[in-house]
Order: sequence, then C-alpha cells, then structure tokens
Amino acid sequence: MQPRNMSMSGVVDLAAVKAAGEAKQKAEEARAQRGPSAGQPGGAPGGGQVIVDVSEATFEHEVLQRSAEAPVVIDFWAEWCEPCKQLGPALEKLAREYAGRFVLAKVDVDQNQALFQQFGVQGIPAVFAVIAGQALPLFQGAAPEAQIRQVLDQLIEAAKQQFGIEGAPVEPGAEEAPAAEQAAPEPPADPALAAAHSALDAGDLGGAVQAYRNVLSGDPGNIEAKLGLAQAELLGRVQGLDANQVRKDAADRPADVEAQLRAADLDLVGGHVEDAFGRLVETVRRTAGEDREAARVRLLELFEVIGAEDPRVIAARGALARVLF
Repeated sequence: MQPRNMSMSGVVDLAAVKAAGEAKQKAEEARAQRGPSAGQPGGAPGGGQVIVDVSEATFEHEVLQRSAEAPVVIDFWAEWCEPCKQLGPALEKLAREYAGRFVLAKVDVDQNQALFQQFGVQGIPAVFAVIAGQALPLFQGAAPEAQIRQVLDQLIEAAKQQFGIEGAPVEPGAEEAPAAEQAAPEPPADPALAAAHSALDAGDLGGAVQAYRNVLSGDPGNIEAKLGLAQAELLGRVQGLDANQVRKDAADRPADVEAQLRAADLDLVGGHVEDAFGRLVETVRRTAGEDREAARVRLLELFEVIGAEDPRVIAARGALARVLF
C-alpha cells in the first residue's frame, strides 16, 4: 500500500450529505452547544466511542453525521477474510491510540451489501474515509502499521486544513471495556491446528494448506481445519490474478469453465457471495462431464469458505440440486 496524497481531489460525494461548508458549520454549532461542561470532556464525536460497528440502518448517524466532527475511517471486512483479521486489529489499535482524532467504523460486508456496493468496493479488506460527508478510498488490503499511520496523519491534516474538522480527544482507557469484549478467542488447544492458523495469518498459504491437511489426515471431521483449508486454498488461487482481465475473460467466454472458476473465486473474495454461487450453479447447468464436475467441486469448496449454516449456502445448495437432478 502506498500512502495517498490527501488532496481530496476525486472524492465521491455521498448523496445523503450536504455540502462540506454546511457540514463544517454544523460541526462548529455542535461544539458550541456542547461547551466545556457538556458532561463529556473526554468524549469522542458521537458519545465517546472511537470504534463503532456500522450497519445500513446506522450509517447516516454513525458515519455521515460524525464526519462533520471528525474524519471517519471505514473498514470493510468479513469474518471469512483472513487479511481482514490482520488489518482490523491494527486499525482498532490506532483508533485507540489516536484517541478521537478519527472514528473507526467497521462494516461487515456480508451483512451490508448495499453499503459495499454504494462505495464501489472491489475487494476486502478495503478502507475508505468520510470527511464532511465526502467519501474517498484510502487503500485496499492489509498493510504495515507505519504506512497506515502515514495515511491517517494525511487524512487528519486534510480534514483540519480543508474543512476545519478536528476530532475531540477521549480520555485514556475510554475504549478499554469495548476492547476487552472484542478480545480474540483463545487459541486452539491442538498445536497442529494452531500452527496452521499461524501460517495462514502470516500469509504462508502453502504452509497453511499443508498444515490444515495434516490436521485433517488425523481428524477428517475437523470443521475448523476444513474452513481454514478452504480459505487458504481460495487465497492461493486469487494471488496474482488481474481482476479486470479475469472478469473480461469470464464475460467474453461464458463457455470457458476455467474463466468462470477464476471469476467466482474473485467474486467471493470481493464479498459478492451470491454472485459467486450463482455463476457456478449456472456453469454446472450448461456443462457436462469433467467441466461440470470441476464447477460442482469448486462450488462445494466455496461453500466450505462461507459455512454450511449460512443462508446463502443453503439457498445455493438447493439451486445446485435442482440443476443436477
């Protein structure tokens, strides 16, 4: 990730927010109304929280309104996205450290597809900023903390210089309770499974695949290992792919099964779960023999990534059954 030049050129206006000048005015009025004795001397904009989970229903309040008082950094993530598990904690750590100079808004793309599409997100993790109701992309993918910090510093300075927006400081420890509630689960007791998770977290996809297979060789029913293996294999398949070329190939050659498989992988990594499933169900429908089997097997592999209990998996299994039988 290269730090962006925070000139605010090329930002995308969000229709739900008014002009930046009005946002700045509202911010000044809000600060004046709170005054020094408003009861939240250490509060961040919006009531003291510097990290918030955001849904489509709360987006206007948690993001658009807050962006008139402090830059809002949006982290688009998903539970199944391994790079998200690296980036998310880093952003949360920095949000607490910056103590109200920006607000971190976390958006689960699986639960908020409308927001995902509104921002034109191409893949996750993806990080955007909203200042005075205006959105701009910051970066995509996991990145070292030093580079993330540089981007945040540019963002905060741009908000101050161009919009007069500065976040209010929070008291030390204000976010400690939520942080404790969001603590990562205990590592698995199985050393082999722990080693597989560590390899995946470190980006050693080949090592992770082998480690998960080792676990499954002794415990074929291990759900956690199956999920980890499916994730590692998926990430390995999409590494180095040119997303634009893959999508062009899939559109130009609908009968090319390999092109459809690659496009489905990218769909899933980008959070377009139903698109990925629908593409492969349709490929199964119009193919036969080895091509049909390849599409069917890939679809089952992607089911493993999302999880058998997910409603989208259940619906796609039904569609697959109708096509096959």
